[in-house]
Amino acid sequence: MIRYQLSCSNTHAFEGWFASADAFDKQKAAGLLECPECGTTEVEKALMAPSVSTSRSKERRQSVATVSQPADPRRQELLDTMRKLKSVVTENADYVGDRFAEEARKIHFGERDARGIYGEATGEEVKSLLDDGVEILPLPDLPEDKN
Repeated sequence: MIRYQLSCSNTHAFEGWFASADAFDKQKAAGLLECPECGTTEVEKALMAPSVSTSRSKERRQSVATVSQPADPRRQELLDTMRKLKSVVTENADYVGDRFAEEARKIHFGERDARGIYGEATGEEVKSLLDDGVEILPLPDLPEDKN
């Protein structure tokens, strides 16, 4: 995974995690990157200092970890809401796996009965669905999904 410091055209700063440098480029080209603060898709990589691991930096990270701030309760509330949303979708919709784009398009054009579905789609498939007017939303990635 690669972490990039990003900024939007409105100078909001945030970070993004990507499977590779190529993944960032593909998502940007597909218009899938969005500022979490204002929603603009005009997102660029910001300058970052390189992360070099030394024994001194490990000591510093350990000492910083022991003095961490308490979690923001708003963050926990947001995570709880996202968990509930994801739970409602996964309990009430059909999992279609990597056939998501195909199934969503068939439902949209009336070739299949309307129903809730969820699954996986590539960035290219997502862009194509949106271009066709298919209404889709990503399920939130939760911290426990990364484990």
